[in-house]
Amino acid sequence: MPSAAPRLLVDSLSIVLIDLLLAGDNALVIALAVRDLPARQRRIGSALGAAAAVVLRVIITIAAAQLLNVEFVKLAGGAFVIWIAVKVLADASSEPAQAGTPGHLLKAVWFIVVADITMSTDNVLAVAGAARGNMALIVFGLAVSIPFVVLSSNLLVALMNRYPAVVYVGAGILGKVGAEMVLTDPVVERLAHPSNEFLYSAEAVTAAAILIIGLLRNRSARGAPDGA
Repeated sequence: MPSAAPRLLVDSLSIVLIDLLLAGDNALVIALAVRDLPARQRRIGSALGAAAAVVLRVIITIAAAQLLNVEFVKLAGGAFVIWIAVKVLADASSEPAQAGTPGHLLKAVWFIVVADITMSTDNVLAVAGAARGNMALIVFGLAVSIPFVVLSSNLLVALMNRYPAVVYVGAGILGKVGAEMVLTDPVVERLAHPSNEFLYSAEAVTAAAILIIGLLRNRSARGAPDGA
């Protein structure tokens, strides 16, 4: 079949492009999860989290068609992402007393894996469609995305350390993503039928609420006496 090779190439490029286009949120999660770690552990945490998430994505992609009908997956995942956004701002307003400990590294990897999986439903389904059931293509495309996600997350960490306001922007983006996941869960759509206008408003309100909570916590931490 002379058309097999060109089609394989097109499918491979399609999967890589899908991963790169949809990897921004995942890189942001990694950056926020590892930003308090020392440089060496930051690289280890980024690589471990991204690699573990990709392995789990490959497993999930095998049953991707069934994910379309699974209720509460995006609802729970969106709530978890919103919690991560609040937690990140809470950590940013306090002293990193145990930053760099093994427990902190493992916690960062856990955040990365759970958030990546819950945020990647659309990514998984898009990759599964582009691969046309070819598991070798699925593994190839998802594996290629690892270096891009890790590099992007490390660049974001550098920006956050230099410009602390980027942490708030990132947390706000995660709040927006989390609200979108909650409101686009099949059970929410079936029961509430949220309009696009309501969806956009809820995303904006959630992002703003997270930023306000972070600013208030930061102000409270600055005003607290030493040792309190």
